[in-house]
Amino acid sequence: MVGVSDSKFLALLRDQIRSEYTASQQYTAVAVWLDDQDLPQLAAHFYAQALEERNHAMSMVQYLLDTDVKPVIPGIDDVVNEFETVEDVVRLALRQEKAVTEQITALARTARDEGDYLGEQFMQWFLKEQVEEVASMSTLLTVVHRAGDNLFHIEDFVNRELTRTAAADPAAPPVAGGRI
Repeated sequence: MVGVSDSKFLALLRDQIRSEYTASQQYTAVAVWLDDQDLPQLAAHFYAQALEERNHAMSMVQYLLDTDVKPVIPGIDDVVNEFETVEDVVRLALRQEKAVTEQITALARTARDEGDYLGEQFMQWFLKEQVEEVASMSTLLTVVHRAGDNLFHIEDFVNRELTRTAAADPAAPPVAGGRI
């Protein structure tokens, strides 16, 4: 029988930590590009997304700590820093969220297949989160497409609809070092 620390689920979770950190850095690069384009609402949205992805990684680290599995903080994959249009930025973000959804789904499936009920339960919040993230990026892409060259419409939409004023989700898993 495979030991707990040798499970496929834990190997995938360690890989997911790298993916979450990479997503955080990618969103930071996107936010900086948007800031440079004088689009403060979009930039703020993606700076917040970057922190959210970092917090996801640190939630996974906390899970490993809580289950007596030694976490390893990985390096990240390359990120894109240059874009032609805001639509290119949002397309990249949507592709990233869809890829993460596939990874999270694989993690939940693997935990179930291995009979790791704690791991499966841990992944449930992330599955819900990914539904929200893909829906949000899909909507943003639609708005960007409809706005055409009028970037002020996009800024207004983000300010009106995507500004984060809600309290943190009380069902969210704990974050190693605290949520930022």
